[in-house]
Amino acid sequence: MKLKVYADRMSQPSRAVIILCKVNGIEFDEVLIILAKRQQLSPEFKEINPLGKVPTIVDGRFKLFESHAILIYLASAFPSVADHWYPNDLSKRAKIHSVLDWHHTNLRPGAAGYVMNTVLAPFLGRSLDSKAAAEAEKILTKSLSTLETFWLKGNAKFLLGSSQPSVADLSLVCEIMQLQVLDEKDRLRLFSPYKKVEEWIENTRKATQPHFDVVHKTL
Repeated sequence: MKLKVYADRMSQPSRAVIILCKVNGIEFDEVLIILAKRQQLSPEFKEINPLGKVPTIVDGRFKLFESHAILIYLASAFPSVADHWYPNDLSKRAKIHSVLDWHHTNLRPGAAGYVMNTVLAPFLGRSLDSKAAAEAEKILTKSLSTLETFWLKGNAKFLLGSSQPSVADLSLVCEIMQLQVLDEKDRLRLFSPYKKVEEWIENTRKATQPHFDVVHKTL
């Protein structure tokens, strides 16, 4: 049976999973779950993922959710995936996990929280929250600074000093690309101090073309 990917391209993690599949020639059926219509909470979808979130994959009888787990599974289970996405070297894998763990408690709440409370909330039936947006911006700014000075230290094109992207690059870039829904003035204010971050985004974009632009067209 062909792999099924349940996703909404407005979801940052969904985009990361879709791009990984497309770049590496993994055949899959994309099943649209529209978050704005709360389709992720339908009884039919909750039979697949009881937590009611996207992305979710079904590979034969195997069901899996949580995007980082999905990225690691796909990179491990499909021989067509190039080694640099999730290297066989255990030390390199451990470093990738350290970035992914950091992402969940830093960049993700910062970027997602800021976009939600400045732009997206009304589309999901919620109210904008300026106080929550201000708190998220603090987390986002600190996270961008950490990316600039720590995860991207040196002259390497990608995270952890790598010359090619990993699943960590893909996950974090898709998170940051959500900021494209902000107005230009706001984006420039947030990004202008972080030249390495901007270069890294462009490097990851180029390494995953044309799929990167196609998948992000939704934004």
